[in-house]
Amino acid sequence: MDLELEGKTALVLGASKGLGRAIAEALAAEGAGVMTVARSGTGLAGRLHIHADLDDLAAPQAIIDRVRAGGASPDILVLNAGGPPVGAAASTTPADFAAVLPRMFNAQLALAQAFLPDMRKRGFGRIIAVASTSLLTPIAGLVLSNAVRAMLASWCKTLASEVAADGVTVNLLLPGQIATDRLSSLHAGMAAAQGLEAEQVTARSIAAIPAGRLGRPEEFGAIAAFLASPRAGFITGSAIKVDGGQTPTL
Repeated sequence: MDLELEGKTALVLGASKGLGRAIAEALAAEGAGVMTVARSGTGLAGRLHIHADLDDLAAPQAIIDRVRAGGASPDILVLNAGGPPVGAAASTTPADFAAVLPRMFNAQLALAQAFLPDMRKRGFGRIIAVASTSLLTPIAGLVLSNAVRAMLASWCKTLASEVAADGVTVNLLLPGQIATDRLSSLHAGMAAAQGLEAEQVTARSIAAIPAGRLGRPEEFGAIAAFLASPRAGFITGSAIKVDGGQTPTL
């Protein structure tokens, strides 16, 4: 299927590795011009890569300025931020939430609002937020991720209804257990807390996935590329699970 992404421009956050990188590569493979943002690492060969740390309050405006300086205004915006520290609900403080909000919510909001007017004017735009299946089933020990991603999801759902008539869609992708450095780090942390080996935690996790394996980043990237395309113009305000069937809800 031709996804009709030739000539479209995308800006992908958190794209030096993991799910963000997989999305950037999938979009580029379909012919989109892809700009990437990350705290470190490199972008795609020959493409603009912006080094920015979304924990820095000045980062969103710096990203906006850099993109506009190149004469670009993205048709596709992929909102993706690194996961927060683990923690229990009973002991997580307001200060803990304040520490992750700049990266996980405020920056996403600022970037979307900056580029949204041009999307609406063109009559085409795609905003895709990478969240988590914890929106549907909160994950023990990840209260910061559970709560802040739910806030972003509610904002996206509200925005979707406001801009749909202008040809702009807003959707969320909910990754389950996909083989990335982030998942490996989480499994290592769980193993240390439980006195196990990381491999034991990974094996236990796989046993809970009906597909019988971890997801592959490129599978996730392919779903994002479809949502970013004109082909997906009637899908908006949706949260799509990419989890091998693990989440126990529809």
